[in-house]
Amino acid sequence: MTDDSTSGRVSRRKFLAASGTVGAIGLAGCTQSGDNGGQSEGLSGTIDIAGSSTVFPLATAMAERFQSEHSGVNINIQSTGSGGGFANHFCPGRTDFNNASRPIQSEEEEVCSGNDVAPVELTVATDALTVVVNDEADWVDCMTVEELRQIWSAENPPSMWSDVNSDWPDEPLELYGPTDASGTYDYFIEAILGEEGPGHRQDYSATEQDRTIIQGVEGSENAIGYLGFAYYTENQDRVKALGIDDGDGCVEPSLETARAGEYTPLSRPLFTYAKQESLAEEHVAEFARFWIENATSQEIVADEVGYVPLNDSDQQEAMDALEAAIEEAQG
Repeated sequence: MTDDSTSGRVSRRKFLAASGTVGAIGLAGCTQSGDNGGQSEGLSGTIDIAGSSTVFPLATAMAERFQSEHSGVNINIQSTGSGGGFANHFCPGRTDFNNASRPIQSEEEEVCSGNDVAPVELTVATDALTVVVNDEADWVDCMTVEELRQIWSAENPPSMWSDVNSDWPDEPLELYGPTDASGTYDYFIEAILGEEGPGHRQDYSATEQDRTIIQGVEGSENAIGYLGFAYYTENQDRVKALGIDDGDGCVEPSLETARAGEYTPLSRPLFTYAKQESLAEEHVAEFARFWIENATSQEIVADEVGYVPLNDSDQQEAMDALEAAIEEAQG
């Protein structure tokens, strides 16, 4: 993964494409606009963020807008995977936030605690984890949870499509997915394979870059992969999303089905974790407030990025947790 950076405002299409080949993005030097007002005027400093590739486009959209109002703040965002961010950046105390597509694990909390890092969990959106196949795979439009489990399980993993369903072709399965540093990988195990199950098969093309999953599936009629919904929506002219049958019929991934709780078991909350100690710095606290204040935005979260915004109740819960952490950090 490359740690090149780019400056200024970038479009959603550009930063989604860039995140496939560029592991980090630096957003600096935006033109200041609007009235900052109040205690936030004149904010300056650096904010470092690592973690989930799934949350990366949402974090970037929020950072762009925040810096358009606060040109003295530089926000550096790396797409490292949820686990990679916790292990290599956040818990060692090197970043102010860690984006995550699954909750922090107890062993990660222990590492954070050992380094005097107190994580503050903030829910920022809901995702519909999406299973994709090649556009030419006309034999499948929907897949049961059990079929998904068979394909990806480490126990007697099938080699051919027909090994899973006799109506499917006698052609080799080609699998693409995230690495074990990804929260998407962890969530897929929890939702599909089961935490007490045999685990995730390892004979697949694993990558930290969602763009590589799209490229792999697009390039072979026999390919299948999974990734966050935002990356599918940006590339829905290149691959086909499968509906998922969890026992009550086939449900396609969409903002509407995820919001309604119908797209099961692959709809999931997305998080950012703030380092409480960093919230003592006003520019960090104000960015965290800005993100949660805008987490209900249909325009940003849904229309621009492709996730389900928070409802008012979830937003208030996140804001209460944030304000309590800020008060403790600055008290």
